[in-house]
Amino acid sequence: MLCKEIMKQDIQSVLADDTIQTAACKMRDANIGFLPVCDSAGRVLGALTDRDLAIRVLAHNRPLSTKAGDVMTRGVVACRPDDDVQRAEQLMGQHHKSRVLCTEADGRLVGIISLSDIAQSEDDRRTAQTIRRVTEREAVQHESTR
Repeated sequence: MLCKEIMKQDIQSVLADDTIQTAACKMRDANIGFLPVCDSAGRVLGALTDRDLAIRVLAHNRPLSTKAGDVMTRGVVACRPDDDVQRAEQLMGQHHKSRVLCTEADGRLVGIISLSDIAQSEDDRRTAQTIRRVTEREAVQHESTR
């Protein structure tokens, strides 16, 4: 199965110069916790999560006028639409991410694949393996803080 067969294509995103208030409103209105941050041509620069807003904005008392590009997560984990879904699973596990962006060769955003997309498309055993690999880092970090 190819990534383009399961990726979400109706994607909300923000520009790097958009404020975090704009981003937070988009998240609220779409009931999502993840937004790709793109340039004006639609190329991915990073991502902004609800956790980024909590840790990098609220915890540091930054103003709502802060630019999304100033607090986004920069490392982009992406696959291509024509990649096999196993590639997306591999990237999720390797980078401990619950979402992978789908981009064209020029970096332009065309879709997003989440763990739930994989869960709905794969058999239970492979889904469980992917979830274990993605959450492995979180479990290790949680154990080390006890």
